[in-house]
Amino acid sequence: MKQMKKSMLSLFLVLVLALGNVASVFAITEKGTIDQAVTETAKYLQKTVSDPQPGSIGGEWVIMALARSDYKVPQSYYDSYYAAVEKNVKECKGILHEKKYTDYSRTIIALSAIGKDPTNVAGYNLLTPLGDFNKTIWQGINGPIWALIALDSKNYPMPQNKDAEVQATRDMYVNEILKRQLSDGGFSLTGGTTGSAKGDEAADTDITAMALQALAKYQDRADVKSAIDKAIVCLSKQQNENGGYTSWGAVNSESVDQVIVALTELGISVDDSRFVKNGHTSVENIFQFYIKGNGFKHVLSESSANQMATEQGFYTLVAVQRALNGKNSLYRMSDTKVAADTSTQTSGANNTAAGLKDKNADVKVMPVTKEGRTFTDIAGHKNQKSIEALASRSIINGKTDTTFEPNETMTRAEFATIVVQALGLTPKAGDVFTDVSSKAWYAGYIGTAFQYKIVSGTSATTFNPNGSITRQEAASMVARAAALCGMNTNMDASTIQNTLAQFNDYVDAASWANSSLAFCYSNDVLDKSDLKIFPNTLIKRSEIAEMLYRMLGKAQLM
Repeated sequence: MKQMKKSMLSLFLVLVLALGNVASVFAITEKGTIDQAVTETAKYLQKTVSDPQPGSIGGEWVIMALARSDYKVPQSYYDSYYAAVEKNVKECKGILHEKKYTDYSRTIIALSAIGKDPTNVAGYNLLTPLGDFNKTIWQGINGPIWALIALDSKNYPMPQNKDAEVQATRDMYVNEILKRQLSDGGFSLTGGTTGSAKGDEAADTDITAMALQALAKYQDRADVKSAIDKAIVCLSKQQNENGGYTSWGAVNSESVDQVIVALTELGISVDDSRFVKNGHTSVENIFQFYIKGNGFKHVLSESSANQMATEQGFYTLVAVQRALNGKNSLYRMSDTKVAADTSTQTSGANNTAAGLKDKNADVKVMPVTKEGRTFTDIAGHKNQKSIEALASRSIINGKTDTTFEPNETMTRAEFATIVVQALGLTPKAGDVFTDVSSKAWYAGYIGTAFQYKIVSGTSATTFNPNGSITRQEAASMVARAAALCGMNTNMDASTIQNTLAQFNDYVDAASWANSSLAFCYSNDVLDKSDLKIFPNTLIKRSEIAEMLYRMLGKAQLM
């Protein structure tokens, strides 16, 4: 049966070539499968990594892969990650790691993918450390490999590092990789300069593939081209009979991933005959590790997804998808722009089609009407992006034309106003509360917010429009707005308790606010890295802006 399949495949290849079809067999037979798997894995990752943070897991690789895919991700997701990067960079004063310079490279790659400038993150230039040759290569071949990939992602100039003992150049990094090539043509983590491949210096699939990813842009150098050719032969020989790879004694998905990415960076077809064994391609092999809609396994014996394997599997799918669609490769990011903002893609009118499928039909996307709107007193503020994003859409205003007063509290009337504007609802005055005059500027907003059950009165007949809002009150109102936007705000009692129990002051929260607070923390509307809830503390204008911005992002309205 296997021989028959091989014969049929060979016959098919002959027919394709005879008909002059320039598309690869893989592109014909598997593109739909790749597209579907990209979409399913993107949804899974965005759900499991709901709050991306700087780090090799749940951070840069997720951000990079999502940004390089065709999957639509709310801008707020990338903004949340960037804010976390800024916070981290500030706290460590620009020193991401004393010795692991791949931390800089990984961050640069992610920032490049989302269109952010790595030369100015909270005032620090993250490229500068890569100008130090000795410190970059300290951790071995990984250092120069990822330094080149990061620097070349957007063709950044080689940074000048005045504190470096040896100023690096690109050629120095290329040469450092080349001199570590083993006699079998491959590369290893610890092997290097002797040119022998014995014992623990035998070629490692992952490192060999990563070296090729870094060298791909230097194929015009004769010595690089020669090294690449030898490494390709090595990887082809290492490939298993089913199209996969074994590394560190285990058949695993990540090794296959790195080979596939290397091929796409080199411009080699993923079904190149050198990488087809018994009719099986490497791309076909990675699908053995795929759990439909739930990520990738590390090894076949696992019953559930592995986070690292899923992240690498996803960016591998993206690399293949880009190759099939004729786009720049995964790490060639000259085509990258700032991630699209769905609300700016309207023709000027509110977009009623955007958002979650279960949202109220009256909820609309607010378009940008005041691009570049900012205030003098929010420069460098941790909530600056959120405030500017809402202000550019006329959702929130300053206290004056030039100042926002981010640390001031917010009244109930002001909140009703901004939430109605945030959801694109039409203000209509309601004759409900005796303390809300129909002539007051906020009457229509309070009437509408009450009509849609976003706010309630302080009694059956009063609203207290000038009263200030506490954090737990704000959480309750934002949660009601989220429900109107189609978000599922229902949580069972045990989930609510488990969510709030991590905060040592959760007992201070009112019982009526627990569900809303748990929803806000579970959906990153409130920052769960805070140690306390402070439920009865008056909330600041900047904090309300942040909550609404995050909620709108989750609701796909930002």
